[in-house]
Amino acid sequence: MAEIPAQIQEYLTRTKTKKSRIVPLTGDASDRRYFRIIPSGGVAAGPSSIASFVLGMNAQPFDYNTLPFVNVAGLLAAMPVPIPAILGHADDLGILALQDLGDVTLQAHLGASSPKAHAALYRQAVWFIHTLQRRGADLRDERYIPYGIAFDIDKLTWEMDFFIKHFLEAYRGVQFAPADREAVRAELGAMVAELAGEPRVLCHRDYHSRNLMLREDQLFIIDFQDARMGPDTYDLASLLRDSYMDLTDDVVDELLAYFLALQGRSNEAAAFRTRFDLMALQRNMKALGTFGYQTTTRQNPVYIQYMPRTLRYARETMVKYPRFARLRGLLATHMDEFR
Repeated sequence: MAEIPAQIQEYLTRTKTKKSRIVPLTGDASDRRYFRIIPSGGVAAGPSSIASFVLGMNAQPFDYNTLPFVNVAGLLAAMPVPIPAILGHADDLGILALQDLGDVTLQAHLGASSPKAHAALYRQAVWFIHTLQRRGADLRDERYIPYGIAFDIDKLTWEMDFFIKHFLEAYRGVQFAPADREAVRAELGAMVAELAGEPRVLCHRDYHSRNLMLREDQLFIIDFQDARMGPDTYDLASLLRDSYMDLTDDVVDELLAYFLALQGRSNEAAAFRTRFDLMALQRNMKALGTFGYQTTTRQNPVYIQYMPRTLRYARETMVKYPRFARLRGLLATHMDEFR
């Protein structure tokens, strides 16, 4: 218990679940920490009437009524799509008690099932994106945080500057001449302007194979607190050009066709694929910025292993479209991966 944060110990004391086994869980790229609580003795107080639950510990105290996770959970539950139930909270400790969904992510499921079963889960994941967009339009209400924020020019530009600063310069040690740095920003700026100008739908914002949990053959969506408005390709690009998974172009085309069929837009396939690729390139560069930041600033090297795949995806997109020839040339001067 001496190694467990005091906030966790205090929460267990308050809920009469102090006699529990505590298992630290692998966190995400945020400053939140997670712990699985396995109560002993069958105490009926608090959330201990179930076999186990998860405590998410935020870096700071919060107000439950204004916490983005809680706000977005209310929106998603109204659709409904499967999300973890909120079992309790302690605002002063910065703690949320959540339903325990287990340890199997969509990423982990790949090596534990047949290709047919895995493909079915990806279709389920695409169905959820369709539901988020369709029901997100039906349920639009300004009391929900996501409807007041968007992937606008400022946000997308910030992400591209983050890629330059934390991946290219800090992690890879690229030293741009001032004119070349501005040329890279100009090329990325043209992409940003196009993406920011697209019609906006409700987006999860980080919809990939590590934020989809599998429990009893049902996918659950997690880590949704940053949901906002953005292009209809955003969550699809996050899922199908995921830094953590390899998906072939044939699989991507099939799943995009499934999405468009759900939306009654099958005649848009060619143009939609072009918009999807543009969004995927931006997402991949944003992911590289995050990986670089985690490695150099947070001293967390776990994301290095995902950089080669992400770089490959980005290069393939730039090679596919002549419009990216100048951007690729500027980057290739400093990095072999873009040649």
